[in-house]
Amino acid sequence: MSLIPVTIITGFLGSGKTTLLKRILTEAHGQRIAVIENEFGEENIDNDILVADTEEHIIQMNNGCICCTIREDLRDTLSDLAKQKRAGTLTFDRVVIETTGVADPGPVAQTFFMDEEIAELYLLDAIVTLVDAKHGDKQLNERQEARRQIGFADQIFISKTDLVSQAEADALSHRLKHMNPRAPQKRAHFGDVALKEVFDLKGFNLNAKLEIDPEFLKDDHQAHGNKHQHGHDHVHDEHCDHPHHHVHDDDVKSFVFKSNRPFNPTKLEDFLGSIVQIYGPRMLRYKGVLNVTGMDRKVIFQGVHQLMGSDVGPKWSPGETKVSKMVFIGIDLPQDLLKAGLDQCLA
Repeated sequence: MSLIPVTIITGFLGSGKTTLLKRILTEAHGQRIAVIENEFGEENIDNDILVADTEEHIIQMNNGCICCTIREDLRDTLSDLAKQKRAGTLTFDRVVIETTGVADPGPVAQTFFMDEEIAELYLLDAIVTLVDAKHGDKQLNERQEARRQIGFADQIFISKTDLVSQAEADALSHRLKHMNPRAPQKRAHFGDVALKEVFDLKGFNLNAKLEIDPEFLKDDHQAHGNKHQHGHDHVHDEHCDHPHHHVHDDDVKSFVFKSNRPFNPTKLEDFLGSIVQIYGPRMLRYKGVLNVTGMDRKVIFQGVHQLMGSDVGPKWSPGETKVSKMVFIGIDLPQDLLKAGLDQCLA
């Protein structure tokens, strides 16, 4: 049985998760999807779509989807679904997990890496975060869970942009980009997003491309082209010249490390290992494509909290500039310490 792809949908109350889920559950998209809901959710989907007084915790939808509420633990629910799929009592091609509005998606994501049985059955595809344009700023100011959800995202949808001015929408978008330059942003009305923008995003694949919004890099260099000696440049994100940046100093921040000098693999492994031990709980997502001494291939690594994986990627193409690029997204990470440490690991 090939691995079953899983998408985690997260976002604060009112951000449009339920609208998106209803669409997934009722639209004739020809895919059989199992939707797992954390049933202590504040706005349950049941009242609209599902019969609320049923004893079943798995309900078949008329378009072939199934909807399932978590009664026990996520792990047990996933294991039960896989068992039923094997036995032929349920058919589904993918799983969507809706986290409650205030949940931290980190532990949900970690389930797919830490639990051997689950890792053999399922493949975590991506974390999709919805943000409500009207209340997003306030939620990000007041609730760390909302900021964490942005930090974890592989794709961000901004909903309800029709309720705010273009300038407000742009300012929110700018703020989100500084928290997470990895995640593409789309503006979405009433859950009206193409399913191809939700599924098969391969956010957790170890791939040789490190997508960091180029605008994010450009903004910062214009603000202060701070090239350091020995040919590598760091991108800082807290002191841009854009006036609206100073409004928020979010604890969830991203920073990028780039270097044209290769890394010493042993030093780097030791350093990253110790950083993850100490700061793991505050490290939301991090990823890198690295140039390592003595290797003609790219080295790719990524992680969620304390879990870090690495892999050897494709060869550097002839004529390609060998640049190491890393992005770290986390809560109050000590950027100077990380940058100095990474500098020490360069050959």
